[in-house]
Amino acid sequence: MIAPHLKALRPFLARGDFAAGGWGHAVVDALPRPDLAVDKVAYSAFFNTQLEWVLRHAGIETLVVAGIVTNGGVASTVRDAHVREFEVVVLADGCAAFSRAAHETSLADMAGIARIVRCDEFVAQR
Repeated sequence: MIAPHLKALRPFLARGDFAAGGWGHAVVDALPRPDLAVDKVAYSAFFNTQLEWVLRHAGIETLVVAGIVTNGGVASTVRDAHVREFEVVVLADGCAAFSRAAHETSLADMAGIARIVRCDEFVAQR
């Protein structure tokens, strides 16, 4: 169920690569299997999902965000997390956009509401 405007902008979505059960929807093999999953249905991972409920009941206060598209789903999720009063960390090199300029601009915009770090910096801080 992909909105017509998104199919027009991103025809590759029509192939189903990001559909539930598809390769683009799965957790990469290098990561451990999650204890639970929340299916993202829109730009923000919070929109029409149980994500906030799950996070609150798990006692999670900080979100570490990575993904695609930096100026789309990543930024939308980060902003929604911010207004829900979560602390947010964005992994700058764990995100991508359709252009370097869009990626960098989006990271700069999110810097006002989230901590922006590289993956190696984040791992070193743990």
